[in-house]
Parts: sequence; C-alpha cells; structure tokens
Amino acid sequence: QVQLVESGGGLVQAGGSLRLSCAASGRTLSSYAMGWFRQAPGKEREFVAAISRGAGSTRYADSVKGRFTISRDNAKNTVYLQMNSLKPEDTAVYYCAARQFSSTIVVFLKKDEYAYWGQGTQVTVSS
Repeated sequence: QVQLVESGGGLVQAGGSLRLSCAASGRTLSSYAMGWFRQAPGKEREFVAAISRGAGSTRYADSVKGRFTISRDNAKNTVYLQMNSLKPEDTAVYYCAARQFSSTIVVFLKKDEYAYWGQGTQVTVSS
C-alpha cells in the first residue's frame, strides 16, 4: 500500500502563498487518483481539490477555485497544492489522499472514496 506524507504547511499572513507537498512511498503514485482535503477545528473534513492519475482532470471546491492549484509529478511521486491569496478561513489541517483506480481521467470528490491518507499539515492564515 501507499504511504503519504504532507509537508509545506505553516503560518502565513492573509494574501500570502504556500505550497503543500504530498510525497508517496511504497507504491508508484501514477496508479492513484489524488485529492486534498482540509479540516478546521470543530468542522467536518472537506474537499479542497482533486487530480486524476494522468493529471488531465482536476476539480476544486468553489471556496478555493481561482486561488489554489493542484498538480502532480509522477516521476517524483509527489502531489502539490499551490495556495495563493490565502484567507483566514483557509486555516485548517490539510490532508492528501489517494485512491488506486484504473481510469486516468476520473477524479474523486468525497473523502469516503479515498483509501489512503497522510497525517496532515497545519496551515494557519493570520488576518
């Protein structure tokens, strides 16, 4: 099975940028559709962005559309989340998730559709 480790979180002022990374080990990431989710204190874990195996398909939550970009480098076994124009409401623990799937164009938006999760990385945006 695949193991996922997120990094790149931290404290940033509103309007700033961060790039999160999700490094995979154990299996090649090219076999997996990937997603980013986040969970703020007292709230449910919510979908942020998803990317297909072949990177040809991406989807975003309305709250981050136009500000966040998901990408992947299968050669480096890594998925990224570039976050620009950050807002205080983006403060949360960010998790990457993986699901093995045959299609190279399908994306998954629901947390229950993913089998593997990282431990999360904290993002805090100050106003």
